Amino acid sequence: MQLWVSDSLVWKPPAGAGGTRVFGYIEGIKRVWHQSSTDQRGTPEYPGSVVTLEKDDRPGARVWGVAAVLSQSDDQGERARIVADLDYREKQYDTRLRLSVFGRDHGVIAHDVLVYVGTSNGSNWAGKQPMREIAKRIHTARGPSGPNDEYLFRLCEAFRADIGAECAEPELFELEALVLALKTAASPSAG
Repeated sequence: MQLWVSDSLVWKPPAGAGGTRVFGYIEGIKRVWHQSSTDQRGTPEYPGSVVTLEKDDRPGARVWGVAAVLSQSDDQGERARIVADLDYREKQYDTRLRLSVFGRDHGVIAHDVLVYVGTSNGSNWAGKQPMREIAKRIHTARGPSGPNDEYLFRLCEAFRADIGAECAEPELFELEALVLALKTAASPSAG
């Protein structure tokens, strides 16, 4: 079984996942900062902001990320455990899709890949918001998995180091710059 990973799973694979990862894109989808996090990078009282994927009908629309092989085993129990762990980890996303992943040469490199998507039907759907508001939330939010800005910075790092900065949406690095500016302004040496 394979899984498409678009956010923290890019840099923090699920427990039990195999080591095989391929970088590519899925078509007809875009990455957006329309999802709140109340269980990992924020709390119900002060939600964090995380990415989700949504359908994009524009010609040539695609989103880059990682497909990871979760298990090479034929053991159905092991596979079910990994999916159950992922379903729990990704519980704030309300839709699961099965899609193909394409490589840099535009050929299919993985079929029937599990993709988690948050939609406007989900309880943590935040919708489109001004980038400065998202940046403020990312700068200050913290949840059981750690500070929200760590999520953003690691996602940026993964694109630069593994996938390619040119494959990221411009909003990713715009948010990084906004959050870094907030951190600089808040540091004791800034005053």
